[in-house]
Amino acid sequence: MRCAAILAALIAFPVAAAAQDITLTSRDGTLALSGSLQGFDGELYRIMTRYGLLTVDAQGVICDGPGCPDLTSYVAELRVTGSPDKGARLLPGLLAAFAQARGLALRTEVTGSGAVHTIYDPDEEIVLARFSFTPAAPGPAVEALRSAAADFDLADLPEPGLIATTLGVQALVAVVSPKNPIAQLATADLARVLSGKVTNWSELGGPDMPVVVHALAPQSGFRAALETRLGQPLIVGETHEDAAALAAAVTRDPWGIAVTTSADAGMARVMPLTDSCGFLLEPSALSVKAEDYPLAQPFYLLTAKRHLPLLGREFLEFVNSPSANAALAEGGLLGRGMEQTDLVSDGHRLVNVIRAAGDAGLAEAQRLTSSMHGAERISATFRFEDGTSRLDASSRDHLVDLVRLIETGHFSDRELVFVGFSDGSGDPAANLELSRERAEVVFNAVADAVPDLGDLRVKTSIDAFGEALPMACDETAIGRQINRRVEVWLRAPRESPVPEN
Repeated sequence: MRCAAILAALIAFPVAAAAQDITLTSRDGTLALSGSLQGFDGELYRIMTRYGLLTVDAQGVICDGPGCPDLTSYVAELRVTGSPDKGARLLPGLLAAFAQARGLALRTEVTGSGAVHTIYDPDEEIVLARFSFTPAAPGPAVEALRSAAADFDLADLPEPGLIATTLGVQALVAVVSPKNPIAQLATADLARVLSGKVTNWSELGGPDMPVVVHALAPQSGFRAALETRLGQPLIVGETHEDAAALAAAVTRDPWGIAVTTSADAGMARVMPLTDSCGFLLEPSALSVKAEDYPLAQPFYLLTAKRHLPLLGREFLEFVNSPSANAALAEGGLLGRGMEQTDLVSDGHRLVNVIRAAGDAGLAEAQRLTSSMHGAERISATFRFEDGTSRLDASSRDHLVDLVRLIETGHFSDRELVFVGFSDGSGDPAANLELSRERAEVVFNAVADAVPDLGDLRVKTSIDAFGEALPMACDETAIGRQINRRVEVWLRAPRESPVPEN
């Protein structure tokens, strides 16, 4: 039987509403399948037959019947749902960059329920794809994706059973009115405020006035992500429809406070945050992308495990390209592009060393500053799932990005140094050894993915400094998690020592 040469897959797809009769005949005439057309994506037919729902490669068959689509005028219809704020802010620029990278053009039409973004060939005026966006709360958006009523979901949280592609990361910040007299706030106190355990500013050294927590509506994805991070529901005084209304309300309310993204702060004052040991937490681009900043929140593009039209698959590949990163940045989201900085420029880290280290820690810090003199840290930072040597989800994304840059020659004639760090709990010597083992895990993952590092003129090395360079306080679980990391440093290759005679 020659079905294998014709059938691309035997998987189920949702049944379309307007099915029409067709017959698909193999090009050698030896096999024919009759049934009702359920869908066509430019490459594959979905046809309900007496054998069930089948998916057939269009290149292997000839279609006959009233339901046969016009292969020369196929338009990919791609449906996007999810976060209203991000859909309006990110999607137009991202699709414009995607079209431009392919020599195509984009036009956008705002509709009553969202928007339709049409990608077309400007020379021939041929429409190639339509990306329609319909805003939805997290629950309905995920259900639409699972039921094939949507192809993409712009989401604040990943979802079990769906494929999550990290578009980028956003810095969450606490915002207050410019009239609020509090100078700074510890993250532990912020958590107590949001959970209703602190209800008066006098408990934080301020005036005897009630704290008013502002937040988005309970059904918003951003609020769900914030409550997931907090580990409990927010105790909210006032709710708002969108991020702009939230920032405006906090700006007017001298005793209000909210958590939003740095891009959505508006005219509200961003409250400087510290951890429980007094470490200043600076949401720089590098610290946010490296997730050294504890309120770094990834943002995702969710897809289901099913076949997408070719243009949809190309879009999915595009979203982590340099062109996409630039478009995302214009929309207020830090894409996955690498940031670089030298140790001297990252003054907060040096302050943290002096604040936290004992004599042994200072000695290791001196060794680090000597070893990394003239080097630059890149934002690819690796952490592990609790109690395992398996990279966590963000680190797996960093690995993909780092490997891509290596393979495209971005680090040619440079040395990549994989540097392990630990938290400060336990024996310093044991922590130093553990940090080295973690650095070796990351190095081995890169070496396995790029076995021809030498051919690409990339040198590599491993180093470790244990607890010498803390990013956060070890007194909290999240602080210890931040401190257990493998950084990647970039420096000019060092000359191998000449052996003495």
